[in-house]
Amino acid sequence: MGAPPTKWGNIDWFNHRRLHGEIGLIPPAEHEDVFYRHNPAAATVAASVPSLH
Repeated sequence: MGAPPTKWGNIDWFNHRRLHGEIGLIPPAEHEDVFYRHNPAAATVAASVPSLH
């Protein structure tokens, strides 16, 4: 049971084509890409805690 194509088209437009004024007139997906390029995901706890052995 999929959603009608128009719903997915609206979601695509909303996230990838709409220019958002609060974030510099760029699409939200582009803003998110830039954010994660400059703020990489935190490493796992095991990788960030020095080994005691």
